[in-house]
Amino acid sequence: MAQNNEQSTTQVQLEKLNTALSTGGFAHVWHMLNGLKPADIAELIESSPPKSRQVIWNLVEEDYRGDVLAELNEELQGFFLSGMDSEQVVAVTDGLDTDDIADILQQLPDTVIREVLVAMSEQDRHRVERVLAYNEETAGGLMNTDTITVRPRFTLDVVLRYLRRHSELPPMTDSLFVVNRNDQLVGLLPLGKMLTTDPSVTVREVMITDIEPIPASMPDNEVASLFERHDWVSAPVVDEDSKLLGRITIDDVVDVIIEDADHSLMSMAGLDEEEDTFAPVLRTTPRRAIWLGINLLTVFLASAVIKQFQNTIEEIVALAILMPIVPSMGGVAGSQTLTLVIRGMALGQIGKNNARWLMVREILVGMLNGLLFAFLVGLVAWQVFDSPLLGYIIAAAMIINLLTAALAGALLPRMLKHFNIDPALAGGVILTTLTDVVGFLSFLGLATLFYH
Repeated sequence: MAQNNEQSTTQVQLEKLNTALSTGGFAHVWHMLNGLKPADIAELIESSPPKSRQVIWNLVEEDYRGDVLAELNEELQGFFLSGMDSEQVVAVTDGLDTDDIADILQQLPDTVIREVLVAMSEQDRHRVERVLAYNEETAGGLMNTDTITVRPRFTLDVVLRYLRRHSELPPMTDSLFVVNRNDQLVGLLPLGKMLTTDPSVTVREVMITDIEPIPASMPDNEVASLFERHDWVSAPVVDEDSKLLGRITIDDVVDVIIEDADHSLMSMAGLDEEEDTFAPVLRTTPRRAIWLGINLLTVFLASAVIKQFQNTIEEIVALAILMPIVPSMGGVAGSQTLTLVIRGMALGQIGKNNARWLMVREILVGMLNGLLFAFLVGLVAWQVFDSPLLGYIIAAAMIINLLTAALAGALLPRMLKHFNIDPALAGGVILTTLTDVVGFLSFLGLATLFYH
């Protein structure tokens, strides 16, 4: 319900915006925009056609542009950044979190990134370079370097006085990080624990040492799984020597979860999760054409199989009527298994220890469903076409294809992952081709064998 209200609010704001733009009421648009939060402005930009986007962006106050830019998808970030020089990029990113600056800079060419880094202050440049050194889909690329550290030997009273010297704490600070002289992480000091303990006690006496720091090289989806499992608000990120590099907060993890969900959904159609809903025609057409072309090749393969049995189909017209049933059932059954396995892999639930059990389970499910629907479809074919042989043939083909679909759905994701191919992107195409080919081959092949 809350999501629907949010969507309706966006549409209402968008309608007011379009009305004001069409009547030339730019002053009204300016007041409306700059009274919104950066995330809401970004939502309006992403929901607007290309011609309106630049107008809206120009009406956003310069002090807000960096925050708005950080909320936009990568494609739109690149679009607006392409019209800026290095000094403008430095100005627009001033005051942003280090991880947001790094994400924005990664949309720029390497030469421009170097110019922007040179134009930054030495402290900011060092922080951003530390994040840029890691892949954006790892903990190192996700982390923020804005942390507060303390030493174990200090008393809590000293720590409290130290904190009061800060004008504010970094957002979502629920713990302070305890480090030794070499900046190696040795524990966590929760703020709640610090505020409810005798101030004369040392940090060493109350700090939590049973911690699970996140390696900088850990993939971001594994980071998200750890946050979900432990209900963390923030977590430290360390290098291979246990030196504290930064921290990851729950808001960054939520972004990862949303991106992964978008990726899974969009990949089923062969699209990028950053696909712009309102991208221009000439930019959208080539992207769609690539996967349409791949699909066309797979359809030709299935058609080539059918062509081999052309004479049989001409002699027995019933085959042409029943032919789509077998590959369609296999495709649906295989997609169920494929989706389940891809989800299990994404959640880290499937590994070497249980993959074999899952594969056997799916084969047994495929066999039972195959027997059930083979009986039903075979019975219908027998009654409609008054041919018991035709009923047996389609029943056998159904069992063969559903078993093939279950096996392929269970094995394909791990095989594709082994070759560094995204299962969500390529698994559906391969599975559909396989179930089509095996479905037509088994049904028409058996018909040719028994009718000739």
